[in-house]
Amino acid sequence: MKNKLDLSVGIAVGSSVQIAVFVTPLMVLMSNFVGPRPMTMTFSVFEVVVLVLSVMSTSTMLKDSKASWLEGVLLLGGYVIAGAGFWFMK
Repeated sequence: MKNKLDLSVGIAVGSSVQIAVFVTPLMVLMSNFVGPRPMTMTFSVFEVVVLVLSVMSTSTMLKDSKASWLEGVLLLGGYVIAGAGFWFMK
């Protein structure tokens, strides 16, 4: 099971796409019937910028089809910074 980067990337990207395409719209529709108030799909500028930067950084790291520990640490650091930004935005 070692050195199976294509399998790992396929699982990670497939799961992300499944959440984005199926689960999120379903939760928005279900929020009309369950919950105190309906959910909307409106995003702030900060949320859109973080989403675009995370997609760009992930695709940049994956385009050479090789992985190193430094690339993983850089991606994790970027996500920690984005998480801290969301924490202090509210």
